[in-house]
Amino acid sequence: MATIKDVAREAGVTSATVSYVLNNSGRVSEATRQRVLDVARRLNYRPSITAQNLRSGESRIIGYAWHVERPGEWTPIMQQFLYNMSKSAEEAGYHVLTFITDPDDPAAAYVTLAEMQRVDGFVLANTVVDDPRIRQLLDLGIPFVSFGRANDAWDFSYVDVDGADGMRQVVRHLAGQGHERIAFVRWPPLSLAGNHRYQGYCDAMAELGLPIDERWLIEAENTPADGRIAAQKLMALPPDARPTAIACVSDVVAIGVMHALREMGLAIGREVAVTGFDNIPAAEHFTPALTSVHQPLDTIGHQLMTMLLDILQGSAAETRQVLIRPHLVVRASSVRAPDEGGHRPG
Repeated sequence: MATIKDVAREAGVTSATVSYVLNNSGRVSEATRQRVLDVARRLNYRPSITAQNLRSGESRIIGYAWHVERPGEWTPIMQQFLYNMSKSAEEAGYHVLTFITDPDDPAAAYVTLAEMQRVDGFVLANTVVDDPRIRQLLDLGIPFVSFGRANDAWDFSYVDVDGADGMRQVVRHLAGQGHERIAFVRWPPLSLAGNHRYQGYCDAMAELGLPIDERWLIEAENTPADGRIAAQKLMALPPDARPTAIACVSDVVAIGVMHALREMGLAIGREVAVTGFDNIPAAEHFTPALTSVHQPLDTIGHQLMTMLLDILQGSAAETRQVLIRPHLVVRASSVRAPDEGGHRPG
């Protein structure tokens, strides 16, 4: 059965444009409207009953699903994101409904809420490669925006942080402190955000002409316990192969790395540099204060809500895909000279 994506591909337009034409909403030229209708007839496309039901009323509610956390996992950055996104929604006269998804069928709860007309649309986060939730919402024509990417071939609106750029900033900073043996503690490859950060690490190491020893690349779940284990593995390497700096994919992982280094009696910053990513509020209160990459969650939450409201109101002419550059906040954990304060490099 043809989907809205098939019609969009054949007509050479976005899925949003097809939706505007079929629902007689939004500004679409007459030529585009006729082309979309011709393709829809030729493909025998029938709009989703679910999507039609969702549009028939207005709940002023936005759906947002918490992902299922593994034992020991801590995601303070997503709590910050939810607060900022909810604040932007309420300023626009909407409220956010949170719900839990089934890890075996992550899209099911979204479809159920749509069929029940409980929400006007969704904000997605914690996206993965070929995210099944995004694929399902696209196929059903249900309004949504995403904090994160999923598949470069899919046409949907998102805001994401340029994690590759953030990690390039980290590696350049560490190299500027005189480090050449720089390890990276990364998430498993299913995580798109983790993959982008890993790519940035590899790019910067190549750019600076620094070697990458495979033993410096450690996979860890987003828990302090996994960070601690990663540091133990790295420090167990022979002295001439042991890294002098450890870049972590998140602040949560960095907490465990720093804990392990302290247990070994190593001076963080002076003997082994440590960096994180996310700049959680507690980062500046660690001992020593943690160098980290800051994501502007207030800006991200506001932009996502603006994009979703434009879609719901039929004023979004095209898909919007926004990539935001983060910035590095340098603190004592990565500086060889004593420095208790934090500053943003120019």
